[in-house]
Amino acid sequence: MFISVLASGSKGNCYFIEMEGSCLLVDAGISLRRIKQELGNIGRAVEDLDGIFITHEHSDHVKGLAAITKKYRIPVYSRPDTFRAMSCYNELPMECINPIFDQIRLGKVTVRSFGIPHDAVDPVGYSVLGSVKCVVATDIGFVDSNLRKELEAAKVIVLEANHDIDMLRNGDYPWPLKQRILSNRGHLSNADAAWTLVHLKQRPQKVFLAHLSESNNLPALARNTVEQILSQQHVQGIDIILTDQNRSVSLDF
Repeated sequence: MFISVLASGSKGNCYFIEMEGSCLLVDAGISLRRIKQELGNIGRAVEDLDGIFITHEHSDHVKGLAAITKKYRIPVYSRPDTFRAMSCYNELPMECINPIFDQIRLGKVTVRSFGIPHDAVDPVGYSVLGSVKCVVATDIGFVDSNLRKELEAAKVIVLEANHDIDMLRNGDYPWPLKQRILSNRGHLSNADAAWTLVHLKQRPQKVFLAHLSESNNLPALARNTVEQILSQQHVQGIDIILTDQNRSVSLDF
């Protein structure tokens, strides 16, 4: 398995996963030019893609979707209500639109969608299952039993660590926005991400900390918070990897 976080953060999110000969994107929240550039940096091309899986309709997850589908006619998978809620929905070629309710098979891999708590129409995360299990779970208000079940036994997890609670509370965001982020349909904090990993019975080997806020978090703070909690709870063997808004971060597993 090869995974590359092409971009992750409030300005745009895009994840490339290659497993058992199938290549897919989870989200297309950056420009087509940037997607092509980042794929080229890891020796891949848009033409290699077998499918694009969209988690929800917010612009930082679909910004490049219309351009990439109109030019390359790549199949796109998401929940029906999510498609209808996309600002770019009318620009998508109809033959590219593929509703996903549970799971689909792409070559030798299975891609399974699962609901997550976030302030979108019908947001989901994705589990990619082949020789190993990889889970992408960002934009999460809280970790419910459904999500915890999906995270179990994954070897690699892309997990949200959006904010430091004190930085958010003491920062410049207006109070209604702070309330939204802190709510159970908002975003996961650094500490929440750490405790999610602590409570798993079958823990991953690699975890990408994703969707870090540029205003309410710091990469070193996210890593230190997660690693400190894991250490205090005597959890060992998890390799923490930071993602970046402006460059790809890859793992060959």
